[in-house]
Amino acid sequence: MTSVLKFPDGFTWGAATAAYQIEGAWNEDGKGESCWDRFSHTPGKIPSGDTGDVACDHYHRWKEDVALMKRLGLKAYRFSVSWPRILPQGRGRINPAGLDFYSWLVDALLESGITPFVTLFHWDLPQVLEEEGGWANRATAEAFVEYADAVTHALGDQVKAWITHNEPAVVTWVGYASAGHAPGANDHAKAVRASHHLLLSHGWAVPVIRRNSPGAETGITLNTGWHVPASNSIHDREAARRSEIWMRWFADPLYGRGYPLDLQNDLTEQGTLPRGLDFVLPGDLETIRVPTDFLGLNYYFRTVCRADEPDNEPQTVFPAEKNLDNYTECENWEIFPAGLSSVLKRFYFDYLPPKIYVTENGASYSTPPDASGHVPDLRRIRYLHGHIAACHEAIRSGVPLAGYFVWSLMDNFEWGQGYKQRFGIIWTDYKTQQRIPKDSAKWYTKVINNNAVKEFGE
Repeated sequence: MTSVLKFPDGFTWGAATAAYQIEGAWNEDGKGESCWDRFSHTPGKIPSGDTGDVACDHYHRWKEDVALMKRLGLKAYRFSVSWPRILPQGRGRINPAGLDFYSWLVDALLESGITPFVTLFHWDLPQVLEEEGGWANRATAEAFVEYADAVTHALGDQVKAWITHNEPAVVTWVGYASAGHAPGANDHAKAVRASHHLLLSHGWAVPVIRRNSPGAETGITLNTGWHVPASNSIHDREAARRSEIWMRWFADPLYGRGYPLDLQNDLTEQGTLPRGLDFVLPGDLETIRVPTDFLGLNYYFRTVCRADEPDNEPQTVFPAEKNLDNYTECENWEIFPAGLSSVLKRFYFDYLPPKIYVTENGASYSTPPDASGHVPDLRRIRYLHGHIAACHEAIRSGVPLAGYFVWSLMDNFEWGQGYKQRFGIIWTDYKTQQRIPKDSAKWYTKVINNNAVKEFGE
């Protein structure tokens, strides 16, 4: 018998995007250069040579896109503001055209009954600040507060849900330590300093947001995954612990525990902290632990951790055989919905945030339109179905989950992968900029309208 999984009244159903991934208009109307403009324009940084110069042309097509969101029945839309579109030099002079764009967008969303969730920083740092040291420079955290003040002063009477940062761990480890994202650095010591200044800027910005946007909810979004050891051996369990550095390194300070000592020891052994935490000044940790109204979590896949030790135990946790029914088109991204319910429970029962949102969850499949113009992306529907059911299981376990945002509203520029990956529930034809709602979008509309999914079947 098919059971219906009903969600709590008022549950927020939304979709998410990021400015650099969809807006285009990279140098129009007074916008300054971002670190991602510079990175994508540098030959060899994006294997395909793709850039976000045009992307989905959302800057010019936002009215069409809001109309699509309304047709889909979205209750909320999570988007980011482009820092260099507001402050072309990172600080100082405000660009009125940039603020106007986001004000028009917010007005249109509200008129369509869609709640705006605004992320202040989704990776596109003004290039001028990057040239001054980027997030490894404490002054960038100060500049972020100036930027947050400008945006929330302009939009604070309309926007009632603010996210300071999206996935600071990715900025830290992929941008500054492994060179995979902008700014393309390969300096682990610099990355750790950047991690602290990202968190510090969050702590400094929250009171400013509250002052400019009374009654609004404010939080931060962290990326996470479900990490399990491949066996019960001490080697594999240690590998799983170490693999979580980017999760606990950020969550612990946010909830008043400071930087985890075991991870500090790991970094010291690696030579990443040659002078210890000398960049943590008196009062910083108190600033970072500022109370927030919610925690955003982004989840995509499980990681099975295996240590390369000659005397290790045989592997006992086996990922499914790799195919598109068990993995998405992103390399090594295993489909594991139970991991989402597990991380939701872990974050809630470990840190007790007052509220949690799943701020990103989705899958990359490049299924194109068929001869009739439909996009039959059944695999994405199955992925979303399983993960939304996992959200329901977490709620039944006591997690105060308040909403779910699918990644992404539309196919877009997927950072280091360029246009190779397609996460959208709306197909984007990058040559014509035609938008086609995929079958997953139509399925998601039914979920929203019913505030429920079926436990079995589609």
